[in-house]
Amino acid sequence: MSTSQLELAHASGEAGSAAPSVHRSDASATVLENYSQPPTVKCKEEVPPSAPAPATDVPEGGAAAWTTVAGAFLVQMCGFGYTGSFGVYQDFYTRVYLNEQSSSAISWIGSLNAFLCIATGLAAGRLYDRGYFYHLLYGGSLLMAFSLFMLSLAKPQKYYQVLLSQGVGMGLGAGLVYVPSVAVLSQYFAKRRALTMTIVASGSSLGSIIHPIMLNNTLNNPRIGFAIAARANAGMIAGLLLIACCLMRTRVKQHKPPSHLWAAAKRFARDPPYVFTAVGMTVFAMGFYFPLFYLQLDALDHGLDDTFAFYSLVLLNGCSFIGRLSPGWFANRLGVHNISVTATFCCAVLILGMIGLGSVASVVVIAIIYGFFAGTYIAMLAPLLAHLTDDLSELGARMGIAFAFSGIGSLTGTPISGALLGSPGNYHWWRPALFSGVMAFAGFVCFSIAILLLRRRKAHQKAALAAQEKA
Repeated sequence: MSTSQLELAHASGEAGSAAPSVHRSDASATVLENYSQPPTVKCKEEVPPSAPAPATDVPEGGAAAWTTVAGAFLVQMCGFGYTGSFGVYQDFYTRVYLNEQSSSAISWIGSLNAFLCIATGLAAGRLYDRGYFYHLLYGGSLLMAFSLFMLSLAKPQKYYQVLLSQGVGMGLGAGLVYVPSVAVLSQYFAKRRALTMTIVASGSSLGSIIHPIMLNNTLNNPRIGFAIAARANAGMIAGLLLIACCLMRTRVKQHKPPSHLWAAAKRFARDPPYVFTAVGMTVFAMGFYFPLFYLQLDALDHGLDDTFAFYSLVLLNGCSFIGRLSPGWFANRLGVHNISVTATFCCAVLILGMIGLGSVASVVVIAIIYGFFAGTYIAMLAPLLAHLTDDLSELGARMGIAFAFSGIGSLTGTPISGALLGSPGNYHWWRPALFSGVMAFAGFVCFSIAILLLRRRKAHQKAALAAQEKA
């Protein structure tokens, strides 16, 4: 669904809703001509004091708009960029720092972080709709910085300390800032919304390049150690978040409180394309994180060079950066849904391809191609949900609910993969690869159904509009 199609749908809806007011104005004018009503009646009928501004009344640029984009880019770099780098921690914890724990137990740290990053959006989206943008931005940034500094105090083999600081604290902080940092872009952009959202989404890929390079060169350096490495990473993230807080600004305030969450959820449940999209996000997330969490460990376990294995995740995330930037230039022409469906199919095939991973060439191929399409998928999520939203005052709630459900998939997917993988020295890599690939393919099916339903609905709307014009 392209932005131009969305604008046509908005225009049709506004025209339909405006028609009754035109008839009321004509009736009022007739009454005025008969001098049976005072002149103030016409003003009350024709100019409602609470009439909302048109959805297209956005600047499409400006200094405040682009500084907000830059700030949101930094937020994504520190939030999901850090989450996407957990593969470095998965490898380090499994081999060194928490080697008394199983791979499945360690993956719970990263999956809980990813789950809270996404699921917290349910509350954050509602608070954003109520006008608490700055509270979420400042509070979430402070919590992220505090949690990472506390991580540097975690002791070896103290699993609960790492889980609380990196899994819970960092996850909650990143979740508080994620939805507001993306949703605020709709206050500045309509035609360029898909482009700006892909630019912002690419920030997490850049973060997923910088964090692994920094962590691999500090965590595995005996002269530095875990505490100093974690503290240095926390300091970098705290500085970037401070810059982001200074750059981001809202343009408008919420004029009416959003509807009750349960009422909104029931209304969204009557939107089949949205429902299948949310289900697809949930199922797809169960397989999506497997390469991000386990590619580096997989490469090391197959006897590949340590330096190459350390940079395999950097290679994947570097291609993800390109994948997140690319679709924004073609989204209006190709359609956000079409790009999303293609990306999910390619990701599912490549996850299944990890069954045969065992050489440098196979790691490079999977890292490059999977990274690109994984980045494309992530970049299209926010524009996809925005295109499914007719009333932008509900955008935060729609994004929050959809991301909350997808968080369940990210929470359960990698621990299941870790349990299927087995214990160190007796890994069975085909089991988690098969499970993750099947889950990703199921997500692809749900997205395909969503786009078919959306096309059918648009066809019915066009037919109804044509019938009204003829009448």
